[in-house]
Amino acid sequence: MIGWASAHGGTVMTKLHSTIAQLGKFRALSLQPPPPSDRGRLSNMEDFGSNSGALRARYYIPKGLGGSDRSQHAPLVVVLHGCTQNAHAYDHGSGWSQLADELGFALLFPEQRHANNPNRCFNWFAPGDSARDAGEPLSIRQMIAAMVGAHPIDEARIYVTGLSAGGAMTSIMLATYPELFAGGAIIAGLPYGAAASVPEAFARMRGEGYPDDEVLGALIRSASDHAGPWPTISVWQGDADRTVHASNAERIIAQWQAVHEKDDWELETRIVDGARQRLWRDRDGRVAIEAYEVTGMGHGTPLAVSGPEACGVASPYMLDAGISSTRHIAAFWGLAEEARAIPVEVQTSEQNDPIARVRDPIQFPLPNSATQSRQASGRVNVGAIIEQALRRAGIMR
Repeated sequence: MIGWASAHGGTVMTKLHSTIAQLGKFRALSLQPPPPSDRGRLSNMEDFGSNSGALRARYYIPKGLGGSDRSQHAPLVVVLHGCTQNAHAYDHGSGWSQLADELGFALLFPEQRHANNPNRCFNWFAPGDSARDAGEPLSIRQMIAAMVGAHPIDEARIYVTGLSAGGAMTSIMLATYPELFAGGAIIAGLPYGAAASVPEAFARMRGEGYPDDEVLGALIRSASDHAGPWPTISVWQGDADRTVHASNAERIIAQWQAVHEKDDWELETRIVDGARQRLWRDRDGRVAIEAYEVTGMGHGTPLAVSGPEACGVASPYMLDAGISSTRHIAAFWGLAEEARAIPVEVQTSEQNDPIARVRDPIQFPLPNSATQSRQASGRVNVGAIIEQALRRAGIMR
């Protein structure tokens, strides 16, 4: 064991440094005041089934939505907020209900409770909340069923999107209920099956420890008995994100490419509102996957808060990046007109490879208490240190 620690201690300590630092960030977030609770434009859904995940449900129906004729039924967009946010704050920041008024679709906002997660994150890393017909995914599925039963919703046009932990839960919903969704959009999120514990979650957020892409694809195929067709996928990521490493976007893309089992993907690259957009078409020529990389953007939902395409309001994790992800996602799903784009030459060299270009995982100093623990024992008690940090962060009881 002493020899192993000498040979591998640097790697273990580096990962532990990052995990403890991220736990400290979450501890700081948990001490912040909660986001505004003004219900604004959203209504409460009181009864939607067993609610095994103990979530809240908010929704928005524009005036005059749909009609009695099924051909007039409207799309439904499910929106999942990020950590420290709530449904009302995310709607206010992203502008989804503003766009719903313009385009005529319904909105559903599942909302995490503080009692379930101290930072109000969806529990995408918990096995009981990442499987079909269990926990939080089942609660969200029941909310959707209640919306379809109560409002003129087109069941062939149901979509889901989310930021960060909400993006990771979006991956779970698309994997576990692929027959339910026509499309999904994952913003600064993670692939399905990325983690089964909090320490694994932090490692994946750093872009570490992923299996092969084929294994990631197999995880989706084993999450339900669905055999296709598959939802279209939109992936959004800032290349300066220091919370969810930018390589996670590449893992999401690779996971869904593996699901389609297509070896000859043709890549089309364009510039849209200053961001790089990549498109991959399936065997039928449909754009199955798109990805946006926003240069210089950190962790959050990209917005355009001024100009003719303005939508939403800048706030923590709602970032004025000069491009409205809300509008572009709606266009990708066919709910709005597609934006003009500038085609660019496709780059294939390693220098321009998206995985090679993402930043290295951030390294952090080890707290003195952990250093003392290592020196006293002669080796690193990783489990004890992480458990102590989890308790201090309020993530583990």
